[in-house]
Amino acid sequence: MPIFLAKFLSYIGHPLLVLTYMLLILLATNPYAFGVRAMSDKDAVLLLVAVFSTTFLLPGFGVALMKPLGLIQSLQMPDKMERIGPYIITGIFYLWLFKNLFSGGGHYPALFSKCVLGATIGLFMAFLINIFTKISAHATGMGGFIAMLLLTAFSWRNSALDLDVPGGNLLLSGTAVAAIGIIFAGAVGTARLALGAHTPADLYRGYGVGFGAMVLANIMV
Repeated sequence: MPIFLAKFLSYIGHPLLVLTYMLLILLATNPYAFGVRAMSDKDAVLLLVAVFSTTFLLPGFGVALMKPLGLIQSLQMPDKMERIGPYIITGIFYLWLFKNLFSGGGHYPALFSKCVLGATIGLFMAFLINIFTKISAHATGMGGFIAMLLLTAFSWRNSALDLDVPGGNLLLSGTAVAAIGIIFAGAVGTARLALGAHTPADLYRGYGVGFGAMVLANIMV
């Protein structure tokens, strides 16, 4: 795989973007479950901004500040011990999101609650495993993403992802979306190998932890 493509896939497959991607898919599939008519509705946009800010912008900014403070040597963090601080920072924001979204009386489907809880559990499981051995955060995010898509296909089996394309609408079944997600997750893992960021074992651990965390969240909620 060309290095430029591997870097691009690593950027768009960043684990902190997974919940934003999942929310976009859920809103496009069944906006009425969120109490809105379309993804462009004000409440939907505000929810997207809140989730994107809390799960990507704010933890990303916090981790970026660690470099000038000398707490990490680089944003790639090749040393697993350097990742402890970023895991803690990100985990705090994810817990805050879960608490505020699902204890504030908002109208959110249980499926999204499972997604947020699964991502949070996966993050802390990866944090604990990272203390003893290296694990791919990208693969953890992708493993959770695959499980989320499969759960959506099973739970909302009569719904379809409705996309506006030139010439009309494109409807994708939940199964088709899950298949595309699996291909994407595999491409992200391949990119991490091409960049020399992880070994296959790191990826397998990540995929397993992310997927297992989502299964656990599905049982708990």
